[in-house]
Amino acid sequence: MAAPSQPQQATYDAIVIGAGIQGSFTAYHLAQRRRDTLLLEQFILPHSRGSSHGQSRITRSAYPRAPYACMMPDSFHLWQQLEAEAGTSLYRRTGLVVLGPAGDPELEGCRRSLGTDQVLDATVLARRFPGLRLHAGEVAVWDSTGGVLFADRALRAVQDVFRRHGGTLRDGEKVLRIEPGAVLTVTTTAGVYRAPRLIIAAGAWTGALVAPLGLRLPLQPLRINVCYWREKEPGSPSAGRASPCFMALGLSRAPHGVYGLPALEYPGLVKVCYHHGSPTDPEERDRLPPGTPHPDVALLSSFISSYLPGLEPRPAVVETCLYTNTPDEDFILDRHPKFSNIIIGAGFSGHGFKLAPVVGKLLCELSLGEEPSHSMAPFTITRFPGVLRAAL
Repeated sequence: MAAPSQPQQATYDAIVIGAGIQGSFTAYHLAQRRRDTLLLEQFILPHSRGSSHGQSRITRSAYPRAPYACMMPDSFHLWQQLEAEAGTSLYRRTGLVVLGPAGDPELEGCRRSLGTDQVLDATVLARRFPGLRLHAGEVAVWDSTGGVLFADRALRAVQDVFRRHGGTLRDGEKVLRIEPGAVLTVTTTAGVYRAPRLIIAAGAWTGALVAPLGLRLPLQPLRINVCYWREKEPGSPSAGRASPCFMALGLSRAPHGVYGLPALEYPGLVKVCYHHGSPTDPEERDRLPPGTPHPDVALLSSFISSYLPGLEPRPAVVETCLYTNTPDEDFILDRHPKFSNIIIGAGFSGHGFKLAPVVGKLLCELSLGEEPSHSMAPFTITRFPGVLRAAL
């Protein structure tokens, strides 16, 4: 019988838990600042268990909330910087149509964030994008910067550049214990690591990691159905690759919003999803009883019949993803209230991927005691009452 292997043991300048897009960009920024950084991931990479997998995500300048709109120019710039460093294309500019009832507050917020009057009525929209249909009382806002981020390729790129800068990525290592202190100790299934700073960006698993540290964060993991719909006429520019991304806001039939991307992952299949899902345990998200209803898929079928008549109204492919939502759907980017060298990035609520380069920079800045490059006021832990419990 072989002797058991000795556990890994090492000391670093920083440890990041979670090698999704947020944790990977945090590690990337730390490594760029010449900090010896360990990036830990519980699953073997690549994997589809979290929130960063898949081929595509929407990016845009249009944002109903000002804090995110202010971050987006920085984010576009940092994505371009990563493209240059990685030597690969990570973004396709398609434009974005935001549609909804005239006067809807979120739609108006998007229009204001663009700084120019880009409102399209039904006639103009039908001429420019015949695959999208508006209804009485609805308008559309055009965001020319909108497009598709190639998600899997982006995650590989940021991790490759991180390693090129001297970073260490260890996958297949689940964190078992975090011991606070001036020098923290992180014990995994394969080793014991120490560092003066720790950043936790573990997606749907963040709540379980911080609970032993006395924090009860209001994080709700959601199981999201990612649906792909077949074009009635394959290759038609009215529905396929030539069409823009879109978001539908303020519709009574879809209160959480609907979004869509051109046919990229699967030839002739357009990605259209509901921006909400079912509460789930991330360890058991695929354990669904037979016959479990999918009200979001029925909602999407109705939406497609009404707004995207060039698509078949039944999904051809349904995959899953995880969101981790906060009650207000704003991010958590903050220091632990008791242990100031533990930084937490969580609750990205289904709209964090496009902002990951900026989120990673902010988490890096917090961990190094630097002045954050954007206002952190909307992202504090203490905005939620009663999160601090008796620790340790």
